[in-house]
Amino acid sequence: MSLSAPPAPPQLVKPDTHRASSSSRRFKLSRWDIKYSPYIYVAPFFLLFAVFGIYPVLQTARMALYDWNLIGDHTFTGFDNFTALMGDEYFWNAVKNTFGIFLLATIPQLFGALFLANLLNQNMRGRMFFRLMIVAPNVTSVAAVAIVFAVLFRRDFGLVNWVLGFFGVDAIDWKGETWSSWSAIATMVDWRWTGYNTLILLAAMQAIPKDIYESASLDGAGKWRQFWSITLPQLRPTLIFVVTVSTIGGLQLFTEPVIFGDGRILGGAQREFQTIAMYMYEKGFNDLQFGYGSAIAWALFIMIILVSGVNYLLIRRSVK
Repeated sequence: MSLSAPPAPPQLVKPDTHRASSSSRRFKLSRWDIKYSPYIYVAPFFLLFAVFGIYPVLQTARMALYDWNLIGDHTFTGFDNFTALMGDEYFWNAVKNTFGIFLLATIPQLFGALFLANLLNQNMRGRMFFRLMIVAPNVTSVAAVAIVFAVLFRRDFGLVNWVLGFFGVDAIDWKGETWSSWSAIATMVDWRWTGYNTLILLAAMQAIPKDIYESASLDGAGKWRQFWSITLPQLRPTLIFVVTVSTIGGLQLFTEPVIFGDGRILGGAQREFQTIAMYMYEKGFNDLQFGYGSAIAWALFIMIILVSGVNYLLIRRSVK
């Protein structure tokens, strides 16, 4: 009879606390990454926007309440700068010039962009070449554009007056009259920005499903009917964007009229084409009245908001 040793009792396996802790940490990091990483990705934009967008707006609002030349002491004057602005004839002259040039430039520009976008959306030979060429003016330096057009619109030896001479039109002093200077500057703006708006509208047109046009064709709708009933309603969000951006750019017009006037900030001998932005620069940097210039900046800011809101409502109601 043999005796065998009793089996050893089972040993307790200690849990791997290190691995469990590591898994828990990774899980927490994963949750943190999913929850907060999007905010980190977009944070640089909001930081830059706060520094270069919100802070200047708030600082300008503060400066508008002071008599401030940016060098010496500044005195709190409340709303005196805004009160003086309401009775400033030069300011209202700048408002008239700005809105005159804005209307002359923006309305033909938007209709032209819509026409060109619809044309380039058709099946035509070499349409890629024309699509590239349409944005060429937008990549040209605005200073170069303004210098070339200033030469074209010279009273003596200017190309425009030379062409008009064939139709019996006397030489026009484009810088000497209000309407002629508005027309010349509006031509510059149209030449530069029509292609840009055309490209945006063309991209929106190409996103419209082709099935809608095929169904309309089967129902007997012609090209004009399709454009009016399908294309325009589908373009409404893009049109609102284009009109808003054009409004902001049109009311802030500065470089074209300055270079057209040979670098003079007054915009002609009698301020025929001085815009609000030019008048703001004159008061702020020429006369060192930064408080008054800030009040002009805020007046322009409010005008842009109001005009953009009106344009938004008009587009929303007219294009359904």
